[in-house]
Amino acid sequence: MTRPRAGNPADAEIKHKVTPEIAAEASVWVTRLHGPDRSPAMEREVRTWQALSPAHREAFERCTDVWIDVGKIDLATAYATVAATNAMRQEGGCQRRRWWAVGTTAVTVLAGAMVAGQLWLESGNFSTGVGEQRTVVLDDGSRMLLNTDTRLRVSFGARQRTVDVRSGEAIFEVAKDPLRPFVVRASGSEVVALGTTFAVRYGARDASAPRELTVTLIDGQVNVRPVAGPSADALVPDKIVAMKPGDRLRLDRVAGSTATAPPKLDRPNVDQLTAWKRSEAVFDATALADAVAEMNRYGRTPIVLLDGLVESDLRVSGVYRTGDTVGFASAVAHLHGLNLRFEDGRLELERAH
Repeated sequence: MTRPRAGNPADAEIKHKVTPEIAAEASVWVTRLHGPDRSPAMEREVRTWQALSPAHREAFERCTDVWIDVGKIDLATAYATVAATNAMRQEGGCQRRRWWAVGTTAVTVLAGAMVAGQLWLESGNFSTGVGEQRTVVLDDGSRMLLNTDTRLRVSFGARQRTVDVRSGEAIFEVAKDPLRPFVVRASGSEVVALGTTFAVRYGARDASAPRELTVTLIDGQVNVRPVAGPSADALVPDKIVAMKPGDRLRLDRVAGSTATAPPKLDRPNVDQLTAWKRSEAVFDATALADAVAEMNRYGRTPIVLLDGLVESDLRVSGVYRTGDTVGFASAVAHLHGLNLRFEDGRLELERAH
């Protein structure tokens, strides 16, 4: 079977960035895996190729994302071109470089997106738009799953791996490295981990609410502590908080003050909190205003509550598709006998008169 060239593993350990060649190789792998000749042997080969370095894994992840996002690639042409290059590579020796050149041409959209995305990767800045999610594999093998409307920056040094969350929500699956703790910072607090899985959410529940910071520990152990010299408007615990799996730590403001309220530690349903990974929002007797605020995070057509519904005691339960604000609003209107109308680019819910 023809396979992409593996390269020198020793060199791969040195090169931790996605080069144009690695991007091209990843694009060919993704094309072949989506073709008619996929087999268990091919899947084993691509796993071996990904294991060469973090850069190979990152290239494959990003190339797969592009393949999904760009749904109109001319697959027939791509498959035919890759098949035609097989014979070329069999000529041996110097033909291998030509094989990769033609293979890259077969999936120009993928390879082009990969090379362009490398500039974004090297800057350390990662973001998602409203309703978008993105998985990022870092150089150390750690994974970040970014939820809707998220902004963060990654900075790896010799002694510490640091992620600054500017806004939004992300799940971090941290690769173990005893010599370099993994630190996630947000609003003056930092979560310190070695090898664990946890979620961080930072931002306002809605446009009228103050910002809050939540840390949910899914597996392992983490400590949450203040950053040295936090700003006056930071959200910080008054002492180090040691968390256990299943714990959720919440930091927000004292009502009517800029001071941080005492830390709130509880044990919610973690599967429900992370349902967004499945593009779902799960509500269990959730206040209507809170459910609407959550759904509005994922949609560009906002839901607005009128007639005092924000302060009402109406509750919402069920599983809803994130981004489907129309479907959610329709279900709520039917459930509680409300009127729903589309006005000025927004969905308005009001009491029936």
